[in-house]
Amino acid sequence: MTDRHLYQRPDTLNDALAILASGNWQVAAGCTDLFPATQRKVLDGPTLDITGIADLRGITRTDAGLRIGATTTWSDIINADLPAAFDGLKLAAREVGAIQIQNRGTLAGNLCNASPAADGVPPLLVLDAQVEISNPEGTRHLPLATFITGPRKTALAQNELVSAIHIPAAAMDGRSHFLKLGARKYLVISVAMTAARIAVKDGVVTQAALAIGSCGPVATRLPEVEARLIGQPIRPDLITDALVAKAINPIDDIRADKSYRKTGATELLRRTVERLA
Repeated sequence: MTDRHLYQRPDTLNDALAILASGNWQVAAGCTDLFPATQRKVLDGPTLDITGIADLRGITRTDAGLRIGATTTWSDIINADLPAAFDGLKLAAREVGAIQIQNRGTLAGNLCNASPAADGVPPLLVLDAQVEISNPEGTRHLPLATFITGPRKTALAQNELVSAIHIPAAAMDGRSHFLKLGARKYLVISVAMTAARIAVKDGVVTQAALAIGSCGPVATRLPEVEARLIGQPIRPDLITDALVAKAINPIDDIRADKSYRKTGATELLRRTVERLA
């Protein structure tokens, strides 16, 4: 067997990291992005399949919040008993392709693929997600906002893999929602998508987290808009075209031009917040 057809499926994280350090391996999990990007009938190059590592799949409570294993699937997310702050993530999970894709696709795979239109990124941004990265020396954590560095680019080194996503307890308050705008209702790459998480006490907003995806090289939070919502009743009208336009940098492509994306993203964000009123 040639090097290009090497395949390994270890059952421990330590074994996976040792293999990864031994050469130029591509990491595979659900393969819902990897296979479509492959021009051949088989995966090209040495492949490290991490789906045999039981510790990488599942959702567990921790003293600090919630830990979601890297190979946790979208169906796992949909079926999990999670607080209302995760409703947006559940809605996004239902938008990741058909049910067959949701059964195979993994949370970490969606992040590592680093598409500007990755459905999982905006709802994870509003949950202040931290990415756990494992390497032979141990683990490190990065905010999701800095883990994805550009289209199809991440902060992962060659000898590292994502082992989990952490949600801090402070970001598990309130409720969340997710909306997606596309050329049709289902099975579509988004023109724009928005996520919001809002916590309310005594009728006023105490926490506001807003994110927009598919309107720039990476999905982004909107801190200026969030600040306007704090201390007020839930008011979608505070989300102005000008503030949103400052936070995003959309492109013209086959799905929509930048002007439509700006207008669509602003209105979609208002509707997302309105659903939480």
